[in-house]
Amino acid sequence: MPAERIPASLPVAAARRRRLRADQARQLADLLRQQILSGGFPRGVLPLEDVIAADYRASRNTVRQALDLLRGEQLVERKAGVGTVVVCEKYPHGLDRLQGLAETLHEHGRVTNEVRTVGPVSAPGPVARRLGLPDHTDVLCIERLRRLNGLPLSLDLSYLPMDLGGELLGCDLENTDVFRLLETLTGGPLGHAEITLEAVNADAHSAAVLEAPRGSAVLMLERLTHLPDGRPVDLEFIRFRGDRITMGGVLRRHSV
Repeated sequence: MPAERIPASLPVAAARRRRLRADQARQLADLLRQQILSGGFPRGVLPLEDVIAADYRASRNTVRQALDLLRGEQLVERKAGVGTVVVCEKYPHGLDRLQGLAETLHEHGRVTNEVRTVGPVSAPGPVARRLGLPDHTDVLCIERLRRLNGLPLSLDLSYLPMDLGGELLGCDLENTDVFRLLETLTGGPLGHAEITLEAVNADAHSAAVLEAPRGSAVLMLERLTHLPDGRPVDLEFIRFRGDRITMGGVLRRHSV
């Protein structure tokens, strides 16, 4: 007896249904993540699955898939007798003000710095050009592991011209933002900064220092800070643990 032929359209329809469920789960996970990070679940416990399903008009399967995504991010965990609980706190880092890390996160605890490297180096061409210096000019290089309440948060690599950087060698780099120190040395506030933010995979060194899984995504912030007269004074490459920080700001659209 010949085998029953399956219409070619059936596997395609099934794949579309699976893709639709995956899309809906991802979209729901985005909404739940925003609620978690904005304190929408103040006791740290998410509603029951059927309550989430009713609130968001989603199927139970979609809710389960969404929670699986958040568990994969190590943002929530399932605890017997309790339900789904928040297990990881992310700290907000603003992008609309020029501030050091301790200034930015002062409401969330104490920032401390482990100075891993500090001293003059011959500036690579790209660094020298960003700082407006001739190639191979000596600059001060500082690498610091920055912790919030004892937990590794970022690995910061900074390059500064020696006329200013040299004066930082005797300063308290373990407990003070470089911005604060620069403003003390120059006698006034810093001007502006150009920033680039992207996600990169943690290399073996960065992962070990940040105590993060090798290859995990980290947020890379490149920032070039200027004095009020426009002179560039601080080129930074900052790797943030993506599971402990969120970036945010207010953008305004002006009429043209």
